[in-house]
Amino acid sequence: MTINQQDLTTLQSTANTIDNDNIKKKSVEENVSQTVNNSAETDVIEKELPEEDSIDITHLRTPIKVDLSPVYNFLGARTTQAWIDAAIENLPVIIQDHANCEKKAAGTAMNLIFRYEFSYDLQRKLAQLIREEMLHYEQVLGIMNERGQEWKYLSAGRYAKGMLKHKRTYEPAAMVDVLIIGAFIEARSCERFAALAEVIDDERLAKYYRYLLKSESRHFEDYLALAQSLSDENIDERVAFFKEIEAELISSPDAELRFHSGTPA
Repeated sequence: MTINQQDLTTLQSTANTIDNDNIKKKSVEENVSQTVNNSAETDVIEKELPEEDSIDITHLRTPIKVDLSPVYNFLGARTTQAWIDAAIENLPVIIQDHANCEKKAAGTAMNLIFRYEFSYDLQRKLAQLIREEMLHYEQVLGIMNERGQEWKYLSAGRYAKGMLKHKRTYEPAAMVDVLIIGAFIEARSCERFAALAEVIDDERLAKYYRYLLKSESRHFEDYLALAQSLSDENIDERVAFFKEIEAELISSPDAELRFHSGTPA
């Protein structure tokens, strides 16, 4: 059989079409197979990963044991037994002030994220912090609702103001001081969560405070690292300065009971 040039061209075109169709079919099959495999892998990963960020504290992971020695070494004084006793007797005040603290921490971080946009590391850490603090705020609101506790006005305590009044007024020193103060606030929060978890006669609330230890024990170090990154000089001297001020605020008599207040007067 003789094939002329036109027939040959037609056959080649048909063959190319079939090859292209096979290639497309094979590509589609591979994509479907890959999608199925990826979906299966995702299902496995989702089943393996614990739920850690639920607003409902009943769905939080089991708290892990956290080494708090870095926190204790960083702070200049431990919480007094008198404060612990007063806190146990006035848990609604402590719980609501805790909510206020989480909200203020998120608000402070939000203000800083707008004021100091030049640092990528600072922006990233602050964004993470805002998410965590607002999640904790929602969780504490849920605890209050569960306990039937109504929101009441609580004035701010002396603690944060007592440190901020020593903040330097020029940049970047002012920012460095704010971050160092933030480190002490986070460390003190962690220390008090641990102290309360040991004695609260409410296993659900005690478990939640133990759950918070992991994030709170990390925050103070993040603040210190950011403070040092913004300073050309070693910040140890400023850290030691605020360590004395913070310890005095925690140890001295305080007329108001708050989450970060001093020894009850």
